[in-house]
Amino acid sequence: VADLIPSSSMFEMYPIGFTSIAEYLGNAGYRVRIVNLAVRMLSDRKFDAEAMIKKLKAPAFGIDLHWLVSSHGAIEVARIVKKHHPDSKVVFGGLSSTYFYKELIQYPEVDYVMRGDSTEEPLRQLMDCIKHGVKPDKVPNLAWKDEKGRIHENPFTHIPTDLSHLMVNNYADTMRSVIRYRDLASYAPFKGWKDYPITAVLTGKGCKENCVICGGSAAAFRKCYGRERPVFRSPEAVVRNVKQIEKFSTGPIFILGDLLQPGEDYAEEVLRGVEGVKNQLILELFNPAPPGFIKRMGQACPNFCLEISPESHDPVVRKASGRNYSNEDLERTIAEALDAGCGRMDIFFMIGLPKQTPQSVRETIDYCDHLFQRFKGDKRLFLFIAPISPFLDPGSLGFEQPKRYGYNVLFKTLEEHRQALAAPNWRDSLNYETRWMSRQQVMDSAYEAILGLNGLKAKYGIIPQGMAELGEKRVKSAQAMAQRIDEVMAGENAEEELAKLKPEIDEINAFPIVERQQLELMRGRVGLRFWRAFWAWLTGR
Repeated sequence: VADLIPSSSMFEMYPIGFTSIAEYLGNAGYRVRIVNLAVRMLSDRKFDAEAMIKKLKAPAFGIDLHWLVSSHGAIEVARIVKKHHPDSKVVFGGLSSTYFYKELIQYPEVDYVMRGDSTEEPLRQLMDCIKHGVKPDKVPNLAWKDEKGRIHENPFTHIPTDLSHLMVNNYADTMRSVIRYRDLASYAPFKGWKDYPITAVLTGKGCKENCVICGGSAAAFRKCYGRERPVFRSPEAVVRNVKQIEKFSTGPIFILGDLLQPGEDYAEEVLRGVEGVKNQLILELFNPAPPGFIKRMGQACPNFCLEISPESHDPVVRKASGRNYSNEDLERTIAEALDAGCGRMDIFFMIGLPKQTPQSVRETIDYCDHLFQRFKGDKRLFLFIAPISPFLDPGSLGFEQPKRYGYNVLFKTLEEHRQALAAPNWRDSLNYETRWMSRQQVMDSAYEAILGLNGLKAKYGIIPQGMAELGEKRVKSAQAMAQRIDEVMAGENAEEELAKLKPEIDEINAFPIVERQQLELMRGRVGLRFWRAFWAWLTGR
């Protein structure tokens, strides 16, 4: 899955909530600095993460554990913080922190775990307690240790239904912080962001959909995060963020979430508000759109990019995964988007779904061939496929009700997931298998499907032949390395022999990821507007 996001396979992105928290605490009089250690390490081999942590001085260090894939590094960072700053407090937050809070608070390096999807105000209250040396027993959503190491759990009551006080000016605030600390590198969301500054605008918290593999589904938010129904930011707030970003960046802006979830009137207000914005906008649909809506997208956002994830070509598999619509409706949506002048139409398929077999995955690639044929090799049509990896989301219906949806969940605890991330073969990091596919079959099907789709893109001229050859080389090299790793692990002196493979593994990981290159929109003059950012810092606007 990391191949289909802007970051590297190290998944070095921090959640968008960091910028909201920084703004909120800043408005309360606290000085907040974001340091993306992963980006710094990936961008500079000489960068010493421990030395950087040692140099930082703060009464509290916040560490995100939003995506579970960050769990291994997050705990290690906490240990380094405590090594050099034993009197400072370590605070964890994010959806994975919330899900695993009972286990997470037991790690000796962790002082506090803040639960929930909107923790700005509870965190402000906690900072007040730390500042004044007061017990945080009244701070909502907090799990904490007292001075004797006893664990306490405060009521989970802060679940705001109004988000108007959040993310008011967080992007301009972030740019001011970059200038204040003279440290763009630490604020970059992912490696290479300066050259491709894609940004995102959040439309709300929660979801109306119940996709079986998603830890952000309606069922997951209800059971794990206390949110009975989604809450949406106002159209004015969404538009304000888009226009704030336009001031400092010419890069694409991803409006996260289906604008139709709050209703067509809401979607129309947002589209009307972003008319005239010059940045390319990325929009997403969770289901095929009603007639006329995509045409309206094209009128408001010329050259827009549209994304939809049918998961499988097979309507039976798609329905079992929580998406219930026909291929006819999907193809109508694609046709309308292309007719409306979209600059890109991205379609995402997945491997590891309920009722999906290896043969079904092959047929998905056949369906991709059909789509390229039907739309005459339109170079704006981009198709992608990837396995659910490394984890089926905790909190998802598949994870919580595995028998009902045909999953066998192999890891349940946070520590099991952390250790799985250290497995030499990515197959062994998968926390699931299905009634229809073993982990080995998921891996084999993924390699076969990615190679097949790569060949189709070359055949129809969607990507240059050179890019296709590079993609094929990377996948085949990874496939062969997986086999060699298995052979090493089955032999003697496995650890020593595995260490000998590391330079080759690093070389394979360093290959450009063709799928990620395809996801990048046409760069042109994309970049940051540093002087505008400097003006924002001076004026506060």
